[in-house]
Amino acid sequence: MDQQRYVNAAPDRLVDKPIATVLVVDDTPDNLTLMAGLLQGHYRVKVAASGEKALVIAQSDAPPDLLLLDIMMPGIDGYEVCRRLKANEATRHIPVIFLTARSDPDDEREGLALGAVDYITKPISPSILLARVATHLALKATADFLRDKSAYLEREVAMRTLEVQAIQDVTIMAMTSLAETRDNETGNHIRRTQLYVKALAERLRHHPRFEAALNDRMIDLLYKSAPLHDIGKIGIPDSILLKPGKLTVEEFEIMKTHTTLGRKAIEDAEQRLGMRVAFLSVSKEIAYSHQEKWDGSGYPEGLKGDAIPVSARLMAVADVYDALISKRVYKPAFSHEQACTIILKGRGTHFDPDMVDAFVELADDFRGIAQRYPDPH
Repeated sequence: MDQQRYVNAAPDRLVDKPIATVLVVDDTPDNLTLMAGLLQGHYRVKVAASGEKALVIAQSDAPPDLLLLDIMMPGIDGYEVCRRLKANEATRHIPVIFLTARSDPDDEREGLALGAVDYITKPISPSILLARVATHLALKATADFLRDKSAYLEREVAMRTLEVQAIQDVTIMAMTSLAETRDNETGNHIRRTQLYVKALAERLRHHPRFEAALNDRMIDLLYKSAPLHDIGKIGIPDSILLKPGKLTVEEFEIMKTHTTLGRKAIEDAEQRLGMRVAFLSVSKEIAYSHQEKWDGSGYPEGLKGDAIPVSARLMAVADVYDALISKRVYKPAFSHEQACTIILKGRGTHFDPDMVDAFVELADDFRGIAQRYPDPH
């Protein structure tokens, strides 16, 4: 059984405190014997008569807590041992104290530059050596604690981030499902438009007009927010939403309110949360403005050109393409080629011209997405 020291943690109980392990490295047997005798009783002591052996012990499953390292040794000298220890992630945190007969300031400077925590010249003072070993072991214990705490916190943050992302995804899917129960559009429409938007955004991310907006985080938010573009349709009466024929002027005015209803639904969700959430802010943009047109003839505000949010302009291309190739109660499905022709015709009137150009480059990708996620018959 390993030797233990005991410290009082409370008046009525004792807590085990493992003894630290010190590795003494020296090619002179008498020096190893001397140092082992001095340290035993205070620490668990291991010895190595060469740099090679020291590295084996340091890289084992039971590494030492501190090294007392001679410099002048045959084969791998102390400097090289220290250099290799500090270059290895598994051993770089083990403190090294050089214990050597080399007293030149340049030697000490070199040893400290390699990462050693201290430099003691022989002949040694036992009390000073023990004090310095104790000091550096205490510092290592503190550093180890902080490093473990940091790693723990990083894991906790990563776990909480995953939980938040999962909550976001569930929230979007739940809200989207509400809209699907009112409309004849399917979950595959949602999936397709997500992928269209992501493909367009990634194609445009290095375009001079869009590179400032379309970074990795924004593209992820766009992808997550796209399913909420028609959330406002939950507030449109079935007689209008599911009407097989052309809408009257009055009915169309009611249909147009799905944009404002969608934004309000998301705002209400934010108010219940008591805070603004990035992905919901993007969702509001898309829900409210995806029916705006480049020439200002869209709704609800008649925004024009760059006044329309980038997110909504992307969604407009994706949504119209998918509506064109999909069967609806009021129209048959158009072919991919017909849809592309209509999108191209809307360049500079309905759609941002650069986004249409990107769509043309991605036309085969859009077709592939549509084929992978068809509507059930």
